[in-house]
Amino acid sequence: MGWALAAVTVALLVAAIVLYNRLIADRNLARQGYADIDVQLKRRADLVPQLVEAVRGYASYEKSLLTTVTELRTNALAAQGGAARFALEKELGARLGQLVLLQENYPQLKADANFLDLQAKLVEVEDHLQYARRFYNGAVKQYVTRLETFPDTIVARLFGFQPLPFFETDDRAPVKVQL
Repeated sequence: MGWALAAVTVALLVAAIVLYNRLIADRNLARQGYADIDVQLKRRADLVPQLVEAVRGYASYEKSLLTTVTELRTNALAAQGGAARFALEKELGARLGQLVLLQENYPQLKADANFLDLQAKLVEVEDHLQYARRFYNGAVKQYVTRLETFPDTIVARLFGFQPLPFFETDDRAPVKVQL
């Protein structure tokens, strides 16, 4: 009887260790995805001042949009935590789309080589950001699924594992750049 109890105890302990390690691996994968997103968001943030300056020279009437983009960039860089930052970054992405579309109203802006270069870089960063977001959201989905399924949920609750936020964006059409 004592051997059976010891065997069950060891089996439960091994199962708990395996489940714990699997949760840690999934959480670390999601954190890696977040780090990849962070790199792309910083690359995008580095383009914002240059884009604002390029547009400012041609579109002086768009001061409120330029101010909004600048403020959103500052707030997004200062934001702590995934969900709050993701909301600011989502708004910044939408405003950057508006900024790029200003070329339709200002033909001289459309002809500016610096603006076209910045626009191409922005499209490249947005593509990389989309890939990073997909990876991150997939990793978060796997992690959250483990947190919510039996028997992982027991270990997750015992050790205080918390879900991570998804990085949601508005569905939008692909960015079209006319060079």
